[in-house]
Amino acid sequence: MTRWTIIILVLVAGVAVAYGVGWIPSEATEVVSHSMHQAVNPGPLSAAHASLANNCNACHTPVKGVDTAKCILCHANNESLLQRQPTAFHASVNTCKQCHLEHRGVDAKLSLMDHSLLTGIGMKKMQDAEPGTEEVAAYLRLSEKLDSGVSPHSRISLNESVLDCASCHSNGDRHQNLFGSDCAQCHATDRWTIPEYKHPSPQSTDCSQCHQAPPSHYMMHFNMISARVAGKPHARVDQCGQCHQTTSWNDIKRVGWYKHH
Repeated sequence: MTRWTIIILVLVAGVAVAYGVGWIPSEATEVVSHSMHQAVNPGPLSAAHASLANNCNACHTPVKGVDTAKCILCHANNESLLQRQPTAFHASVNTCKQCHLEHRGVDAKLSLMDHSLLTGIGMKKMQDAEPGTEEVAAYLRLSEKLDSGVSPHSRISLNESVLDCASCHSNGDRHQNLFGSDCAQCHATDRWTIPEYKHPSPQSTDCSQCHQAPPSHYMMHFNMISARVAGKPHARVDQCGQCHQTTSWNDIKRVGWYKHH
């Protein structure tokens, strides 16, 4: 219990005693109570929770603070959250307040993604699993890696690097699984871009090593439209460099920016 918490509790108790013995009228008590409420209010809620501004008990439990059970009471049936791959992990996370910060203003962003926290939550769940199960075995493997390992690069922590990135982000994998699922070897958790990455020379012709052609290139559309627009009617699908440039897929040689649908 902090020093300020003790002071506030003493003040509340003093006001209650004074009101009980009749030293101060009820009107004055209401003024003091309102002033004290303003003193301990940590700030306005976000727009999403603005309707709860005068109902602290909707989220808080005395002594305990923000209660996850109360969050779940309102958000347990959020199908759009639980059915989308990037956010489906919420179904198995039993804490909310570490990532979802309130009382920072009406326009404040309500979520703060903490990947290291997810590692801690996952490790705790695996540790508490039944002895002899795969979950416990996975916990032991990860524990050993965390104790003796190092992060793949300076832009990601060791705790973040052991996460299964693909379980949440495979639908957004622009590499289409060509580079495997160990995203942490190259990427960080705060952005997908890689500052030190340098695209191969514009003279490179082995584009298909990293880039797969769209479905339309494997249909009649490729020979009838795409190859002819680029002036390469005899180009094959795997000869990307015949038509495309490294600035953008839509930057076609001898044509410029071209987007037909």
